[in-house]
Amino acid sequence: MMPNLRSDVQAAGPRRGTARFVIVTGLSGAGKSQAMKCFEDLGFFCIDNLPPSLIVKFVELVDQGGWRLQRIALMLDVRSEGVFGDAKEALAALDDAEIPYDVLFLESSDEALVRRFSETRRKHPLDRGGPLVDAIAAERVQLTPFKERADFVWDTSTMTLSQLKERVVQTFGTPSDAQQLHANIVAFGFKHGIPVDADLLFDCRFLPNPNYVPDLKPLTGADAPVEEYLDGMPLVAQFLEELYHFVDFLVPHFIEEGKSRLTIGIGCTGGRHRSIYVARRLAAHLSERHPSVSVTLHSRDTPI
Repeated sequence: MMPNLRSDVQAAGPRRGTARFVIVTGLSGAGKSQAMKCFEDLGFFCIDNLPPSLIVKFVELVDQGGWRLQRIALMLDVRSEGVFGDAKEALAALDDAEIPYDVLFLESSDEALVRRFSETRRKHPLDRGGPLVDAIAAERVQLTPFKERADFVWDTSTMTLSQLKERVVQTFGTPSDAQQLHANIVAFGFKHGIPVDADLLFDCRFLPNPNYVPDLKPLTGADAPVEEYLDGMPLVAQFLEELYHFVDFLVPHFIEEGKSRLTIGIGCTGGRHRSIYVARRLAAHLSERHPSVSVTLHSRDTPI
């Protein structure tokens, strides 16, 4: 029994609990690879261009092996044939085995596809030396049966990557996927080197240094006496206010652009007092002010 065509992003939900098996296909250049990256960010187990003849075998292996792979996305090249198997036969075999799945078909306008192939300088799979639009037209005809049986048909002509990711989350995600951004706050010491993966870097070496207070020197920025010392400094309070304001401005824009991970480096000289103090304050602020952001705090040089 063939599924009905559905292009509405809200047309269907998961078919069995949180499990989801999605087959991604569509026109070359329409964004299949980018869509697979979006599924991967959602925690799907992703496979690119698995030969159609192996699809049913793979699903059986998952079920029999007890892998507990709740969400799987598979990019299918429907032009595969011969020893690699026929895509239509593979989907029919899934239907016969009563294995639930969704087909996501991506398409785009001729103008958008020509522009993308021109920008990437890639050769269209059906290019035989003639005009590119002829290869695109031939592929449209070849893929018509798969588009007609697709559960979701998305036109990506004007979609940005962040819009594509948002639609994947809305359609194939779960309530727990609403967590759109993870902020990793790293306290470090400049004398040990800066974090190589930092997206944002803040230098706290201009703040009063508890290291020069004998009673505070052996402590860290996580200890109450150091916190009280820095809390009492007007410069520290002003810096935190400006830092909060800046980060509060950036976070919604990072989320809007589809960024899933943000690493913020907070550095002082040794990574023991000021950086830990500021990192802890920023982590608390983000957790309170931005409930959609998950926050991880750690120190690279000193235990917190």
